Amino acid sequence: MSDKYIDINFAKLDIERQKRRGASEAVFCECKTDEQLIKIFTEFKNNGQNVIGTRASKEQAENLKKTFEEIEYNEQGRVVTLIQKPVEKIGEIAICTGGTGDIPIAEEAAETAEFYGSNVKKYYDIGVAGIHRLFDKIDEIRNANVIIAAAGMEGALGGIITGLVDVPVIAVPTSVGYGSSMKGLSALLTMLNSCAEGMTVVNIDNGFNAGYSAAQINKLIVKGK
Repeated sequence: MSDKYIDINFAKLDIERQKRRGASEAVFCECKTDEQLIKIFTEFKNNGQNVIGTRASKEQAENLKKTFEEIEYNEQGRVVTLIQKPVEKIGEIAICTGGTGDIPIAEEAAETAEFYGSNVKKYYDIGVAGIHRLFDKIDEIRNANVIIAAAGMEGALGGIITGLVDVPVIAVPTSVGYGSSMKGLSALLTMLNSCAEGMTVVNIDNGFNAGYSAAQINKLIVKGK
């Protein structure tokens, strides 16, 4: 074992990341075998760290739970967590979706933000096809320190919200939509080309990075830095 990581042959676990960055390493579960995941979770647990795994299938979560009784699984967000040390949650992040189809990505973002120490409020299905639904909630949404807007189809939600608030907005293009949405590319391009200043865009379906980044921003705002 290095002072910086644990070498388990098929993976090198960054156990020092908690000290270096203030947040533990996440485990991308997709493409990993059950045996690999159990070994990874075991090493992190033995080092006293909380563990989050993204893109975990229901079968993977069930197999992990056979070894770790404390495992929790969000099936919609495909996020599995093992909490050994209570997480103090601070501030507020608002997570919004254009439609119901965007909820799985929003749930990934929500689980991530909560794991890394933020309070989360959810505002689902408030997209532009019925924009009055957004207006009904906009005063509540404005109370958040950071806003995540997940949307597929044309991906307009992020830009609209950004034009109505004075806090950072992280837009997440989702792969929801018909053929010309090109599996999220249309939403991505809309968000990247938005004229609403102050909006940051993450990769298609990347709820994890949106939740992680929002938690970092929220923490700095609460601390007053």
